[in-house]
Amino acid sequence: MKVIMIGGVVVGPKVSARLRRLNSDAEITIIEKGTLLSYGACGLPLYVANLVPQLDGLMKTSYGVLRDTDFFQSQKNAKVLTQTEAIKIDRVNKKVLVRHVVTGVEETLDYDYLVLGTGAIPSIPPIPGVNLGQVFTLHRPQDAQALKEFIKAKKVKHVTVMGSGLIGIETADALSSPRLKVALCEAESQVLPKLLDADMAQLVERQMKLQGVDIRLSCRVKALEGDADGNVCRVQTEQGVIETEAVVIATGVRPEVGLAREAGLTIGITGAIQVDEHLMTNDPFIYAGGDCAEQRHLITGEPVYIPLASTANKQGRVIADHIMGISARYAPVEGTSVLQAFELNIGRTGLGEAEARKRGYNVVTSVSSGLDSTHYYPMHANITIKLIAEKEDGRLLGAQVCGLGDGVKRLDVLATALKFGAKVADLIDLDLAYAPPFATAIDVLIHAATTLENMRLGVAQGITVEAFLNRLQAGEKLCLLDVREPDEVAANPLSIEGTKVIALGELRERWEEVPKDSLVVTVCGLGIRGYDAACMLKGKGMNQVVFLQGGLSVANAYFDKI
Repeated sequence: MKVIMIGGVVVGPKVSARLRRLNSDAEITIIEKGTLLSYGACGLPLYVANLVPQLDGLMKTSYGVLRDTDFFQSQKNAKVLTQTEAIKIDRVNKKVLVRHVVTGVEETLDYDYLVLGTGAIPSIPPIPGVNLGQVFTLHRPQDAQALKEFIKAKKVKHVTVMGSGLIGIETADALSSPRLKVALCEAESQVLPKLLDADMAQLVERQMKLQGVDIRLSCRVKALEGDADGNVCRVQTEQGVIETEAVVIATGVRPEVGLAREAGLTIGITGAIQVDEHLMTNDPFIYAGGDCAEQRHLITGEPVYIPLASTANKQGRVIADHIMGISARYAPVEGTSVLQAFELNIGRTGLGEAEARKRGYNVVTSVSSGLDSTHYYPMHANITIKLIAEKEDGRLLGAQVCGLGDGVKRLDVLATALKFGAKVADLIDLDLAYAPPFATAIDVLIHAATTLENMRLGVAQGITVEAFLNRLQAGEKLCLLDVREPDEVAANPLSIEGTKVIALGELRERWEEVPKDSLVVTVCGLGIRGYDAACMLKGKGMNQVVFLQGGLSVANAYFDKI
């Protein structure tokens, strides 16, 4: 059996490793246009930030061996052709025409099965100046090395990042420092527009601004301008000019499907190669996986394009199994994605609120804040969790997390719950691990679930910060009832018009001081005392009472603007 992999970064190496375990006699060949194999592209921002000291650390195994051609030959018995470009697929005769980049020599290779792992390429906006000097992308190890060396050699003091997706945010985090100013331009009205809803993105924006990033939202770049030497020196935007010394374009990637299209393989509506549940193309002898192939979404059933290294590795295993006759399938994805930047742990799984509403779901949402471990454990930190569920039956549709605390642990639980069609009520019953270093006695995830279930059933009435501010700005008379302790209020007093301060411990005796002629919005640090206060006031017969979801841990990201 002859199996050829086109692409040597993720899918090709994974298929070859799994295939060799299943078949000791298969002839395995990996074709790679570049010089480097099996590198961790997700770690490139970490290298730029000096968290990975040496670039080859991204190309080594966990036991320290470099994954080069000798590694694949000796440990996987796979032939590797680097600096070799696949230029044509002859599906009828099952041959691949390749060209050796250095010599220009062409040769034809036979295959029984062909695996396309051609990956993705940076999506460069069609604006003037993108080919100037000192304009970078962050897609390959060479890109990261060039950017890092340039900044060090030139002692750069200002860099502009275009785009605020995962790579854009991670790059801004890697570069930002007291001596290097970063401006970030995003055409949408929020950061991480494909990852987070606007309310959760607000938390990220606040943290970035606190760490000195110059965020320009709804800021479309019109052109890059160069100096006399042909190097970029300014960025022309719809909001004015940014003087800069370098530009990093991080406006996304698109699947590399030229070879597949020329071979007559079906390209899906996402622009990536269309595959079935076995990662098979419309040719039964050709598979595709990784950043060049589309997936299917678990909740909607729609084709999606979510390029991730974790996806590519899992797909590689499925491909190898199916080639060997094992009935393997690649399951629909939930779009689970995470990143760590500006000290925050950020992520999502499933559908966002806007996505769910657009697809016709009648949704109910909650935003809750809590601690990732007990307050008396010295390393506790805050997490904000947003849950999205169907109003009628409480079926979970999606979740988002953001905070200094360990939100990713909770997100993994939520992704698993989505996988098995859980309802919000099911989350409340989860038997999660508890000890003071790892969680509170009632985990923040369970607290978020109980909050949403209470709101879904009408037991509790909450209001989002955004909705509160919209009503306030519309001229509606509102009372913001601050129920924090006096020392908390003194440390962070609220300047919102109509704010009244009564500590929760005093509210039972002083509740009659609360205005009866307007909506009362109770607020505290995390939202829990605000909920208690709302329940207490309703018990006294006050019906126009809601609690501010997420408390000031969320609201401060908005209140800073007014």
